[in-house]
Amino acid sequence: MSINKLYDSFDNAVADVFDGAVILIGGFGPADGCPSYLIRALYRKGAKNLTLVSNGPGQGRPKPGAPPPPGPRRRPPNYDDGGLLIQNGQVIKCVCAFPGFGRPGAMSPFHQLLADGKMAVELVPQGTLAERIRASKAGVPAFYTPTGAGTIIEKGKETRMIDGKMCVLEHALKADFALVRANKSDRWGNLVYQGTSRNFNGAMAGAAKVTIAEVNEMVELGGLDPEGIATPSIYVNRVCSRKDSREGA
Repeated sequence: MSINKLYDSFDNAVADVFDGAVILIGGFGPADGCPSYLIRALYRKGAKNLTLVSNGPGQGRPKPGAPPPPGPRRRPPNYDDGGLLIQNGQVIKCVCAFPGFGRPGAMSPFHQLLADGKMAVELVPQGTLAERIRASKAGVPAFYTPTGAGTIIEKGKETRMIDGKMCVLEHALKADFALVRANKSDRWGNLVYQGTSRNFNGAMAGAAKVTIAEVNEMVELGGLDPEGIATPSIYVNRVCSRKDSREGA
C-alpha cells in the first residue's frame, strides 16, 4: 500500500483534536515559522481546555479599533499564533519560555487571563524547553540540567550535585499533538524548512503522539534533496499544504 499522509484540508487534519489535549506549537515569535493555518483550523473546531506548549503563548489578534502596539510590527501574511486560541477561551494552561509583555492598557489575551486567575503558566528556560521536547521524542523520561538551579525554576523539583554543579531534574514534555510548519514536503511527510523556521518546528516534529505538518509546497517523491531533509517522514503523521488545501485560510 502506498504511503500518503496528505490531507485535503486543515480542518480535517485537526478533526480529532480533543478537549484537554496537550498541543505543541512550532515557531519562534513573529518569524515565518508558525503553523497559522492549523491554528485557525483548531480555532474553528473549538476544542477546549487545551494546554499549549510553545516558545511563547502568542499575542492573538488586536481588538477592532484598538491602537497598534508601540514599536515595529513585522508579521508575515496570513499570520496567527497560539494567542488566537487563548483569545477564544480554548486554553487553560501555557508551558512556555517567553510569556511576552503585559502592559497596562495593552495586555495580550494570555496576560489578561493570567491576571484574572483563569490561566495557568509553567515557565521553562528556553534551552530546557527544547530539551524536554527532544527528550520526549527520544524516549528519555527525564534528565538533569544546571539551568535554573538556585532559582524559582527548581521549586518543587529534585536536585542533585553533579560534577560540582547543582542540577535540576526535568521531565520530558509529553504531548498529544504537535502542529509544525515547514516549507516543503512530499506525500510521505519528509520535511524541509526555510531559514529560521526550523527552530522549534524541527524539535517538535515527532515529539507528540500525532505530528501534523503545515507546508508551503508539496513535491513529488524524490523531489527533495535528501541532504536538505531535516525531519524524516517517520516523525510525521499528517501533512496539509497551504497551496492545495480546499479551504486554505
